[in-house]
Amino acid sequence: MSQPLSLPLPFPAAPAREALIEHLVRTRISGDVATPRENNLSHYRKLANGDRHYWLGLELGDRWEDEQDVLAVMAERCGVNDDPDYRTGQDTIDPELTVGALDRAAAELRKAAEGGRRVLFATGHPGALLDMHGTLAMAMRLAGCEIVRSPLGVFADDGVVVQFQGVAAYERGATLWHTHSPAPMAGILDGLEQAGEPLPDLVVADHGWAGCAAQRGLTAVGFADCNDPALFLGESEGTLSVAVPLDDHVADPRFYEPMTAYLLEAAGLTSPTEPAA
Repeated sequence: MSQPLSLPLPFPAAPAREALIEHLVRTRISGDVATPRENNLSHYRKLANGDRHYWLGLELGDRWEDEQDVLAVMAERCGVNDDPDYRTGQDTIDPELTVGALDRAAAELRKAAEGGRRVLFATGHPGALLDMHGTLAMAMRLAGCEIVRSPLGVFADDGVVVQFQGVAAYERGATLWHTHSPAPMAGILDGLEQAGEPLPDLVVADHGWAGCAAQRGLTAVGFADCNDPALFLGESEGTLSVAVPLDDHVADPRFYEPMTAYLLEAAGLTSPTEPAA
């Protein structure tokens, strides 16, 4: 792998683990998050009842028809309250689980960088996570990876796939949309195959973008909120490589910058205080 590189834009230094945990709790990326318990349980129930909107592109079959099984996985991998009788009020994401998942995600980024692999970045949460994904894409490109470009003219769900700083997103009516749909990622992958281009070696995404890629057999890292259980179920079954638990739309996108810096340093991709090699 190439020597650690500094990003060409101002970026915060990576915090130590404990400092990052404090930041995650303070900004409510983890800890006591804004997503209420009622919303979490509603989504777990709908997934268990077979509503594919909540499957995020994964094929879960009949393996998760008991919502209590879903809750148990979410308590283990995300850190929500594990009491099935706790029905309303505040719910949580365990910041230790967030950082642990970031470390696992960093291992996948490091592996891709060492091999100069093809990496595809995508987000269904452009209002919050676009900058994070863009920073990761920039660092991976500097490390020698090929950032996969979406084929032109990929249409899905009455909109179109666009790309900013190497990150695919969904546009409809000249506006970037929040979407859980797997259709945009399916369109990208189908378009690459039709063009005779190789599929990505690694996909870093969220929502249905990550779920669809994992279901296609690709190595995928996904970021997911505590009301999006499918990616955590996919990780528990070994379909998805890593599911990172976090609130995926906090008050300011800049709140994700320390987390992004930690992830990059853990992957050996940046040295914020040193000049580029």
